Amino acid sequence: MLDLINPVLALLTVALGLFGFLAPRYTAGALHLTTTQSTMGLSELRASAGGLFVALGLGCLILGEPWAYLMLGVAYAGAGAGRLLSIALDDPPKSKAILYFAFEAIPSAWLILWNL
Repeated sequence: MLDLINPVLALLTVALGLFGFLAPRYTAGALHLTTTQSTMGLSELRASAGGLFVALGLGCLILGEPWAYLMLGVAYAGAGAGRLLSIALDDPPKSKAILYFAFEAIPSAWLILWNL
């Protein structure tokens, strides 16, 4: 049963990445981001909040190796570290920022500790 958590987290990563990849305007709204005089923001969302996570999740599923899932955990740890820094320096909406941090920290902890 515990062996299913890795692929489930990879599938969730792909699913969330697909929002940024295919629906960057929706993703921008959900993340309280705005695009201004250029569509470069949409391009960035498709790349960094979309394609990157789709590729990470699919890579894990295709490779199926513990080290691949470990690296997915490292990626989530990096996102969580950035979120914590933002909470400390940027004063984002606390409840939303803490919720997003939890969605980064919990998978990160699992993926790193289970796959070491």
